[in-house]
Amino acid sequence: MSDVCIVGIGIHPFGRTDGLSGVDQGVVAVRQALDDAGIDWPAIQFAYGASDAAGNPDTMVDRLGLTGVQFINVRNGCAAGGSALFSAQMAIKSGEYDLGLAVGFDKHPHGAFNALPSEYNLPDWYGEAGYMITTQFFACKIMRYMHQHGISRETLGRVSEKAFRNAVHAPHAWRREPVPLDVILDAPMVSDPYSKFMFCSPAEGGVALILASEKKARELGKPLIRLKAATMRTRPPGSFEVFAPSIDVDRGGSATNIASADAFRQAGIGPEGIAVAQLQDTESGAEIMHMAENGFCRDGEQEQWLAEGRTEIGGRLPVNTDGGCLACGEPIGASGLRQVYENVVQLRGHGGGRQVPGEPKTAYSHVYGAPGVSAVTILER
Repeated sequence: MSDVCIVGIGIHPFGRTDGLSGVDQGVVAVRQALDDAGIDWPAIQFAYGASDAAGNPDTMVDRLGLTGVQFINVRNGCAAGGSALFSAQMAIKSGEYDLGLAVGFDKHPHGAFNALPSEYNLPDWYGEAGYMITTQFFACKIMRYMHQHGISRETLGRVSEKAFRNAVHAPHAWRREPVPLDVILDAPMVSDPYSKFMFCSPAEGGVALILASEKKARELGKPLIRLKAATMRTRPPGSFEVFAPSIDVDRGGSATNIASADAFRQAGIGPEGIAVAQLQDTESGAEIMHMAENGFCRDGEQEQWLAEGRTEIGGRLPVNTDGGCLACGEPIGASGLRQVYENVVQLRGHGGGRQVPGEPKTAYSHVYGAPGVSAVTILER
């Protein structure tokens, strides 16, 4: 079976864009990706589109062209974009198609995400008691983790500081100004131990990736950015996830543990073989926990990793080189695809001021969504 390759990428900047709908921003991203791949819309044989709050992605054919293309909508929490990509690469791997599209976009209202208990098979009282407030859950989760593994609040701040510093060099990022560590730590508290600079914000934006079989990629004359692994998994028993109404004393792993292990097995490499990584950072503690859940370090080692700068652009494992969700914001449908977009930029050597040195050859992305869904990809050039 030949590899699936990414032959075109496009992005509409994240943040807030008055006057443009989510679909509009998705269309911008698709047109960029088509130009990048050197093809026209009628060449696309199928598409998977992700959106949570901005309408059905398949409606963009009104703008792109009524070609009768197969277009399937995906809605899977924060992992929607990663799930769309997983589905698209499977369509090519099957041998049914040679050229397809994964696109994601969103345009969320101002304020926090408004998750409803019924959407997660939970009773109304769960929301009435305040348990659907994600800032509280994530704060409780990281507080427990910090206690168990010796992680300091300063380390949480270092994650955010790095994110904003990296985003200065990412034209698609929302927040592109550095924020000093002391300002991050002393900022107004949202949910202890998190200050306002330690959470991402709902946002807007769109990302499109064009996938091709290796044969088609060679015909197009594109550099071969191979999708060596793409996995998507749900939670196992005993996992501790957002909107889970209870926790087992003996935790049984997580969706990320499973998806990550599957991805490394598919790619035939281990965590030590990854040159750059984009990890879900809904809040600064998520990046810390996901470093371990994805196998890059042991629980508790993050304290030393961050203090020594190992996750910086020039460090041992650069993490979230464009600022991640903390700096870019999180339009749910586009967020996971943004990670892969950034990895393609890095493998092409087009990162500018945020470019990882040494011509990286492998890149890893991980996205996590409620109520315990994770998607992982590994790229190789």
